[in-house]
Amino acid sequence: MSQHHKTIQQHLALQILLADRLVKSAKEVESSKYDFTDVTRLATQLANLLRSTARVVAGFATTFYDRPFRTITNNVSLNLERAQTLVRKCKKRSNILRQVFAITTAADIRKVSNLLESSIGDIKWLVSIFVTDDNTGVNLSLPPIASNDPVLAWVWSNIAMVQHSTQLKDRVEAANSLGSLAGDNDRNKKMIIEEDGIPPLLKLLKEGASPESQIAAVTTLYNLATDQEKVSAFVQSMAVPVIVHVLNDSTNIVVRTNVINLVSRMAEMDSCVQEEFGRENVMRAIVTFLANDIVFNDYVTNIHSLARVSSEIGKNGYSSFHSSSSLSFYNKKETGPGSPEEKMKLKISCGRALWVLAKGSLLNSRKIMETKALICLAKLIEPEPEELQVNCLKTVMELATVAESNADLRRQAFKPNSPAARTVLDQLLRVVNHGTNPKLVVPAITTIGSLARTFPIKETRILGPLVSKLDHQVPDISKEAVMSLTKFVNPENFNCVEHSKAILEFDGVTHLMSFLKSNDNIRIQIHGLKLLCYLALHVGNDKALEQAQALSVIEGASRSVVTQYPEMKELLAKAIHHLNLYQAGTCAHKRDYVP
Repeated sequence: MSQHHKTIQQHLALQILLADRLVKSAKEVESSKYDFTDVTRLATQLANLLRSTARVVAGFATTFYDRPFRTITNNVSLNLERAQTLVRKCKKRSNILRQVFAITTAADIRKVSNLLESSIGDIKWLVSIFVTDDNTGVNLSLPPIASNDPVLAWVWSNIAMVQHSTQLKDRVEAANSLGSLAGDNDRNKKMIIEEDGIPPLLKLLKEGASPESQIAAVTTLYNLATDQEKVSAFVQSMAVPVIVHVLNDSTNIVVRTNVINLVSRMAEMDSCVQEEFGRENVMRAIVTFLANDIVFNDYVTNIHSLARVSSEIGKNGYSSFHSSSSLSFYNKKETGPGSPEEKMKLKISCGRALWVLAKGSLLNSRKIMETKALICLAKLIEPEPEELQVNCLKTVMELATVAESNADLRRQAFKPNSPAARTVLDQLLRVVNHGTNPKLVVPAITTIGSLARTFPIKETRILGPLVSKLDHQVPDISKEAVMSLTKFVNPENFNCVEHSKAILEFDGVTHLMSFLKSNDNIRIQIHGLKLLCYLALHVGNDKALEQAQALSVIEGASRSVVTQYPEMKELLAKAIHHLNLYQAGTCAHKRDYVP
């Protein structure tokens, strides 16, 4: 017998001992003037029920779901103790006091009898949720202890059914019922988690008895994972390894899609869980599914390096290199049949999961790059359903954002001469040049800005499209363009001077002044002013700045902006000083900064 079962049996033994003592004491008092007949009968019945419960518990070879057991038996203990206390008081009363307390004692006996009846009802119900006929399904009756909170009884019944039923259809039905309860309100979610509902659901998911059972389990888990506190309960139940195992083991497209959606939600809610998924390398399976059915012939030129990586991955059973001209991925188990719509939903979920997993995580970003995901993402940024494009673009954006602050990752993953990086850049520029949807254009511009320090001077395709977006009619696009250009001319960028010259060649000053005039929000204007100051520092002698009266604009800004953004004071002062060296005659034409 396991330690868990031993503890339960010991707990039941104590209940049985209390009930037997009550029976003995009540029989002794029956010989007096007090009528404890009902108490004796009920205590005897309760003792027998407790013995039956002990036999039921002993019959479970697996882990026993003990939450309702402990709550109910603790309440039974209190009721038995109250009954014993009353019997003990009656024993001690003298004959003189018996008449005085006769009415009170009769009322107390009725109360104790009612408590014992409630305990009997609770124990009968408890046994019924563990010993069910194959055709009865979930027990929807209510024990007395849950008469004021029926949801608690339903939660207990359904969890017990998921954990212990021998009928798969009943377990699926119970899991779906828990999912429905979780979807009703936050209180139900908390109750299911507090009553240990997660481990049985994970067990049902891991067993993989059928796609229906796995879908029912993962859907309920998804409904429960709605905030960080709830997701941390998943971690305590060792959910992450189970989820990754199921993802690698399942062949059903719908199951995979739902499991990946659960991964996304959990990682989004808790950064610790996000890193835990990274340590379990869930990204490898996700990239494998994302790459399914993609032909890479036009996207792979450095065959030897990619073949080496694929060979290493292939040793672990996830993907393999098949052709001298294309890169293919496959999972340990072949994907089962699915409709085109189901396959697309899987890819969309994979794209979103990679985006969430990569966000702000160096560990996960490295692991994603190790799978050569950039090639897949670049291919999927081509005309596809919008949601898939957006998810893939945002994944690339998050990878670039992490690489922006990590030189090693930037050099390894986004080397300008690598096939993957060049392919991604081609797709980003295509979106910026020809895209009209801000959901696509904004992350593409953000990605280019994050990679500003990786582009050599000879790469002349980038700055022109960004400059043209400075006066775009969609504020989010123009704002992102000015922020990205600022990263190209930031003094921390080794090629900042050459990039500044290139921006001016694309008539960048004119577009920038248009940006400043069209935005009256100081929080947006500040980005344009920063770009203008950097241009003044690097190419202050250019006629374009003088013709646009950049000095007057910056001087006006120094009076109105510094109060709200004191960190801009030094940059503005440097820009004014530098421009004064070349535009000494402009003082007579000063104007206030009113775009």
